[in-house]
Amino acid sequence: MSKERELPSRRRQAVTLAYQGGDRAPTVLAKGYGELAERIVSQAQAQGIFVHDAPELVSLLMQVDLDARIPPTLYQVIAELLAWVHDIDSQQE
Repeated sequence: MSKERELPSRRRQAVTLAYQGGDRAPTVLAKGYGELAERIVSQAQAQGIFVHDAPELVSLLMQVDLDARIPPTLYQVIAELLAWVHDIDSQQE
């Protein structure tokens, strides 16, 4: 009889970005792993803030210091994500 090997579960990660029109780039407002990540997501959802689940992007953003702007290499993907969120918000109004 063969047993399926369970893959280890990855610890959840979460990053909060802040962006205001006129800012040069979004900044990392909060980030965390595990229970802290769960609290970040829970608080965002409770405030009606859109939560996007993109593990690869979150892993890259976890490398950015708190209160630091995202690096130029991520501008395009974050701009597309912000435009997508804006479209969702516009459709819900």
